[in-house]
Amino acid sequence: MRRHRFVRMLMFLPFAVLFVALFGFVVMALWNWLMPALFGLRVVSYWHALGLVILCRVLFGGRGSMGRHGHWRHRMMERCERMTPEERERFRQGFVGRWSRVAPPDSQPNE
Repeated sequence: MRRHRFVRMLMFLPFAVLFVALFGFVVMALWNWLMPALFGLRVVSYWHALGLVILCRVLFGGRGSMGRHGHWRHRMMERCERMTPEERERFRQGFVGRWSRVAPPDSQPNE
C-alpha cells in the first residue's frame, strides 16, 4: 500500500514541476507584456516571475481556497441545522432584504 503511494507521487512529481515551470513562464510573459507598457515598470526574468508567484501565494493564497471557505461553510450549515423553521425563515428574509437587489415579495412599490 505504501509503495503504491510512493509510485503515484513519483509519477505526479514531473507534472507538478512542469506546471510550476509553465506557470512561472506565463507570469513572466504577462508581466513583461503588460506592466512596462501600462505602468513603466521594469521587465522581469523567469526567476523573478517565479518569485512573484511564490510571494503572491504567501501573501494572498495562504492555505488554499478550501481551507478557509470550507470551515466557514461548515459552521453556517451547523447553525442552520440547529434553527427552528421559523428562525430559518426569519434569517432568510433578513438576508434577502439586506443583500438582494430585488425587493422582497412583501414590500410595497413606492408610488
